[in-house]
Amino acid sequence: MYAPSQPDNVRPFLTWQRILDWAQEHYRYRVFDKDERIPARPGLLYLVQRGAVRLVGSAQVSATAKPRTPPSRMPMMAAEEAFLGFVGAGQPFEIIAQSPFTLQSFAHADQTAVIWLYWHDLDNWPHFRREVMDAFRYHHQRKLLWLSTLGQRRTIDRLLGFLTLLIEEFGEPCDEGYYLPWSLTHAQIGSAIGSTRVTVTRLMGKLRQKGLVKTYEDNLLCIPASQMTRKGTEQVERLSE
Repeated sequence: MYAPSQPDNVRPFLTWQRILDWAQEHYRYRVFDKDERIPARPGLLYLVQRGAVRLVGSAQVSATAKPRTPPSRMPMMAAEEAFLGFVGAGQPFEIIAQSPFTLQSFAHADQTAVIWLYWHDLDNWPHFRREVMDAFRYHHQRKLLWLSTLGQRRTIDRLLGFLTLLIEEFGEPCDEGYYLPWSLTHAQIGSAIGSTRVTVTRLMGKLRQKGLVKTYEDNLLCIPASQMTRKGTEQVERLSE
């Protein structure tokens, strides 16, 4: 399995300090409150210096119209937002714009600090540029695992696989196993796995009864270490096929 994230040790301190100093000097650094929207736009690179960013996607769909109405004139309605994952401290992200889909970012933890750069700014730190590209390749591999999990027929399998992937990537150790350090509502989980809040609440009860999911401290999600190891082995085997 992948090692849990360690925000303070993702990159050498000196590298981060230089980038942070540069960002503050060029007014490319900002701190956000919990659930505050991050005004990100396409074409720029963003680095999470502290906290966590929540990515949310939505798609506009055509409303009911007359049969012969041209597509360009059909009224559009905003679809519900879907939770697309987290970006933790030390990780990069970018916003992609492709109609009719929109992608937004929000601070998921209080005092989340974000740095933004133009891609050519990375010329100042060639080694760091390679780290950024490696990070995006890693995210791509994780998304393939995510898609594989969402392809499961049973909702309870999608739910457990989704939670396991999240805690694998962002989890921190505890006596019970590994826990997700940020809260996540059942509605957000449902939007991620194509289900409803009511269904997620019911299935979470079943997973807790089986001991596959636990609650840690202030209602944070936790998965036993044995479950993480088993799931991680399955994913490594899947990627090697």
